[in-house]
This record gives sequence, C-alpha cells and structure tokens, in this order.
Amino acid sequence: MNKKNIINSDFLVIGSGIAGLSYALEVSKYGTVSILSKSEPTEGSTKYAQGGIASVTSPLDSFEDHINDTKICGAGLCREEVVEFVIEEGPECLKKLIAQGAKFDEHQGKYSLGKEGGHSKRRILHAGDSTGAEIQRALIQSVQAEKNITIYPYHVGIDLILHDKEAMGVYALDIKNSNVVSFISKTTLIAAGGAGTVYLYTSNPVVATGDGIAMAYRAGAVISNMEFFQFHPTCLFHPQARSFLLTEALRGEGAKLSRADGYRFMQDYHPQLELAPRDIVSRAIDDQMKTTGQDFMYLDITDFKPEFIKSRFPTIYKRLISLGIDPCKDRIPIVPAAHYCCGGIKTSNFAQTNLNRLYATGEATCTGLHGANRLASNSLLEALVFSTRASKHAIENLDKYKMPNEEILWDDLNTKNSTEEVVVSHAWQEVRRTMWNLVGIVRSDSRLNLAKKRIDLISEEIKNYYWQYRITRDLIELRNIITIADLIITSAMQRKESRGLHYTLDYPEKDDVNFNKDTELKIS
Repeated sequence: MNKKNIINSDFLVIGSGIAGLSYALEVSKYGTVSILSKSEPTEGSTKYAQGGIASVTSPLDSFEDHINDTKICGAGLCREEVVEFVIEEGPECLKKLIAQGAKFDEHQGKYSLGKEGGHSKRRILHAGDSTGAEIQRALIQSVQAEKNITIYPYHVGIDLILHDKEAMGVYALDIKNSNVVSFISKTTLIAAGGAGTVYLYTSNPVVATGDGIAMAYRAGAVISNMEFFQFHPTCLFHPQARSFLLTEALRGEGAKLSRADGYRFMQDYHPQLELAPRDIVSRAIDDQMKTTGQDFMYLDITDFKPEFIKSRFPTIYKRLISLGIDPCKDRIPIVPAAHYCCGGIKTSNFAQTNLNRLYATGEATCTGLHGANRLASNSLLEALVFSTRASKHAIENLDKYKMPNEEILWDDLNTKNSTEEVVVSHAWQEVRRTMWNLVGIVRSDSRLNLAKKRIDLISEEIKNYYWQYRITRDLIELRNIITIADLIITSAMQRKESRGLHYTLDYPEKDDVNFNKDTELKIS
C-alpha cells in the first residue's frame, strides 16, 4: 500500500442523504470535507421519501400540537426535551433548506400542506409525491458548488478507525477498484441511513443495509431501541415492484383500506381509521391477511378526481399505469413492508455518540425523538435539526481534535479471492427470510428464540468466511445485516411487553412499571 490509500480531511461524512449533505454544507466553511457514498451520491432513502417533511408553518398549527402528536405516536418513550427542540428548531432549518434550493408545492402563495397518519393538523410540506428527490437534488447541487467538499462515490465503509480510543475515520472499500482506503479525519459523522434490507420485503433501496449502525456497534458505540422497526402499511404488492412505496399522504387525502370483498376493515381497529398511527395500521393489515388467508389487501383511491391523482401523485400514477393498474378505476394491492429503523446509535442532543469525535445523525440514530414509533414525515425533520446541531458542536471543537501522527493502513491479512460466493448469497437470503418470518410485525418468544439460533449460526459461519477471503461489497453488507438482525432480535427479546412498533403475542399489554425505558446494547 501507498499514501494514495490514505485520504485526510477535517470532516468525514459517511452517507450522502439529507443528514450527511446538510451537515457537510455547514462544516465546509471551516475545513475540508470528505463524503462517502456507497453508490451514486443521489442514491439512498432520502431520494425515495414520498410524503414530505413535517414542520409547523401554518397559523392554524402550533408547536404544542406537533409535540403532542409526536409524543402520542412514540408510546411513552420519546424524550420530551428532544421532541420540543426538534419541532421548535424545525422551521428555521427548513428555511435554510429552502434557501439551498429545495422547492415545495404552493397554492395561492402559501405552502400546500398535506396531512398524514397521527397528525392532528395539516403540516406536511411536499413536492408532489417525490419530496425526497427534490431535497436530494437541491442539496447535491449545493454541495457540488462547494470547493471544500469532495464526494467519493462507490465507497462503502468497512469499520471505523479507532486510535487512542477515539474515532479517527473509517476503512472503506473503493468498490470500483477493489481497493481499501483509510479515510482519516478530525471528526467523523455517520449518516449512513437505515437497515430495511435486513427484511425480505422493504420499501428501502438496496443500499439500506445498516452499515453505520453495525460499524458503530463493533467500535463500541451504544445502540438503542432496535426492536422498534417501523413497517409501512402500504407498499405495492406486485411481482415487478417489490419495494415501491405508496405514500401515507394518499390516506391523508382520503384513501381507504379494504379487503377483497370491499369491507373497510380499519373501523374494527381504531377510531382514526386509515389515519391511525402506522404501527396500528400495519398490524391491522397483517391481521386481515392472516385471518382471510389473502396475500394482500387493497388501497382504494377511486373516489379521487383523476386530475387530482395525476397532479398530486404523479410518480405513483405513472408507476401504477406502467404496471397495468389504473388507480382512477382500480383498487391497488398492498402489503406492509419494513420501512424505518426507529432505533440506532444512541446520541446526545448535539448528535454525539459515546465515542469521542464520532457523531451520528439521520436514520442511523436513536435520538429520542421517535420513541417506540415514528410519526409520519418526522424523519427528514429530525435529520435536518440534528445535522445542524452536530455541525455546531463539531465546528466548536475542531481545534481540540488532532490528526494521528502515524499512518493508519488497512491490513488484508494475506486473504485470498473467494471461490465460494454462493455462501454469501445464500446467507444473505436466509437472514432476510428469517427476519421477515420470525421477527416481523407480530412476534413471540418462540419465534424470537428460533430466529436468534439461526442468526447466531449464520454469524459464526460468515465470521470464519470473513477472515479467509478478500473484502467485497456483498460480504461487507452481509456482515452488517447479520449484526443488525442480531441487534433487533436481542433487543426484542429483552422487551417483555408490547409497545409501539414492538408487538408480541406473549406480552400483549404495555408495561410502564418495568419497560418504560430504552433498550441499550453495547459490546463489553
């Protein structure tokens, strides 16, 4: 290896979604920034966010209402202080995002605000049904105009670099050149997104393999509340569109859920019907599927005016038409799918982890905002606010952080190229099926115990494989989803109650006496 395998910067950002890019724009005024993107910089969960970003911008709304809605959804585990400052600081962060070029839908000079499940008021700013893509476009454009920022596409993190018990950067695989690079930095931000692909069916893009959470855990970071994995109620059920999301904004505008016989079943589960919190709607759909033996339920928007569907939800309309479904006339087949990881790396109010010089923001974190269940469209808001706070803390402490004196290089341990890739692909599928079948929307002690045994066995097999063969992207991602699976299972086994997104048949009631607290895991 040579010095080309070492890249130094003042700020290192792992991830190129809203969390990483907004942070990079703030800190770039004070030093050089390296951004690692596992694929193209535009690829990631931010791009696919359809619904929008929740924030108080209307005189008919209030901070108190938004705070209350968030806490109700969080089922007792939201940190009140965090909920308050995220919602109160949200509008200013939103103004900055708009100044950076993001454009949201307006009507007669005012923002056209949507309403989604769990919200008592209309407060969702959106750009049609592709809000995330618009935000990503604006941020990427702004980042590319900054001379202090360099984006490294097709670089996937392997492990954090620890030096003198501090986070000094990350070892990353240059995917295109099959070369491992040491990214050394005064500060490191993990903004690598979620982990939906740990499940067989997910609304997440294929890059969402929990890399940031897994790396942080292996380095000694505290991981919290991984049992709370949100399943989006309405993902399109179609063989050619396994991960196509049907935004909650559809239900906000009046879409109905029904069985094959036309029965509108949400009236049997919650007074808010289709606008109940996501955990309730997902469990209701799952229950109906199991009760009726059907593989899917239906979302019905045939009452909407065709012009409204085409103008408000153009991406969804075009996609459905391309698959032979006319939403103006046909009900849409749907199933719940893994959507959002409410747990993750435990952080302070300024996005600090328990590892010095390591920050984390976005879906990879557990900040205390979401509690046991995330309120719709609060995720983009959380990323903006915490990335702004992280940048302030990192900038204020930059002079205290020094670069290591010696070179830090990757050691490949004389490993060889693999001739057994089938081991990786087989394990990948087994992990995802195990999680879907045994650790999904409804759980039980017996299912969790069986899942734990299977994941432990796969983990041991891949651990042996990992130290024999050269690093590949598939191997890195498999190693990470195994870690994520184990974290979810272990956390779920510790919570002997049902709360928010964690529902178990053995303990169907909430237990505030023993479990009104976060679950925390850390390598000892």
